Amino acid sequence: MSSPPVITVIAFDFGLRQVGAAVGNSQLRTSDSLPVLRARDGVPDWDALQRLVQEWQPDLLVVGDPLNMDGSDSQLCARARRFARQLHGRLRLPVELCDERLSSFEAKQALREAGHRGDYKRAPADSLAAQLILRTWFAEGGRPAV
Repeated sequence: MSSPPVITVIAFDFGLRQVGAAVGNSQLRTSDSLPVLRARDGVPDWDALQRLVQEWQPDLLVVGDPLNMDGSDSQLCARARRFARQLHGRLRLPVELCDERLSSFEAKQALREAGHRGDYKRAPADSLAAQLILRTWFAEGGRPAV
């Protein structure tokens, strides 16, 4: 019996002013933060995003789906899902959504515990949130057919 192929995955934490990013692979099931991508009213710097994808050569992209705590769509859901569709259309890579409830909260809490006292503009909360999204995706059995 052969083991499944190892795939590289980039996860994104969509935001209106910046997009967090993290990379990992299906064998180690871990994630490392990548530089935050700037965005303007939800429109990411597509050139920077393209360079990131060219550098890491992922097999799959994961986008955090910002649901409300009760599972209903948040105000940002439609925009995050549009971002996911745009990623697929521009990059021709498979894209999956992952429930990201609490990822930003957990990221900010982790940064506070590490000594970043409320200075979230300088701390990588968005990329840490992307790491948590990717870890969640792996923990939920994320292993697409490639």
